Amino acid sequence: MRASVDRWQKWSMMVFIIAVIPACSGVYYNTLETFGVEKRDILVDRVKQARGSQQDAQEQFQSALDQFRAVVEVDGGELEKQYDKLSQRYERTSRQADEVRERIAAVDKVGKDLFAEWRGELKDYENADLRRRSEAQLEDTRERFDELMRVMQRAESRLDPVLELFEDQVLFLKHNLNARAIASLDVERVRIEERVARLLEEMQLAIREADAFIADMS
Repeated sequence: MRASVDRWQKWSMMVFIIAVIPACSGVYYNTLETFGVEKRDILVDRVKQARGSQQDAQEQFQSALDQFRAVVEVDGGELEKQYDKLSQRYERTSRQADEVRERIAAVDKVGKDLFAEWRGELKDYENADLRRRSEAQLEDTRERFDELMRVMQRAESRLDPVLELFEDQVLFLKHNLNARAIASLDVERVRIEERVARLLEEMQLAIREADAFIADMS
């Protein structure tokens, strides 16, 4: 019973540290390491969070697209109601995009810290063969990480262009809630569908790359 209480207290303290101490602080890493949590573990956790955020973003962008289609195809009296839904979808999608950016930045930060520490510790080896093997592993892991970041950041770069398209249409509809204005958006729908499709494809590639990286690190 006492062991269970101790484990719970340890876990509660870790949660408090993660929530309160900023990730950019050396204190953050040192404190977590006293609980047996290494930068490698933090990096894997951050990649998992970034992957989850991108999965959520996929759903939000698809939902926003579906709602935009509903507005374009709406009949008469339902127009304002459908516009309100679209505006809410856009706001949620924008917030989710912000979370994706934050998660990817967190992965980048922890990754750079991990590799800087790893490279710095190579000089501590007395055994030259072990040092060479560790350095080779470092370079291989760094290459995998760089590829992960490249794919994630490429997907991230598609967020703003799609959000800007949605924002334009939401603003246009806000000031032109009539059937003629809605009809004029049919051409825009094709452009938005194409942009969203490319974004979702890039995000799916990033999610697969994250899965592969997590598997390698595990």
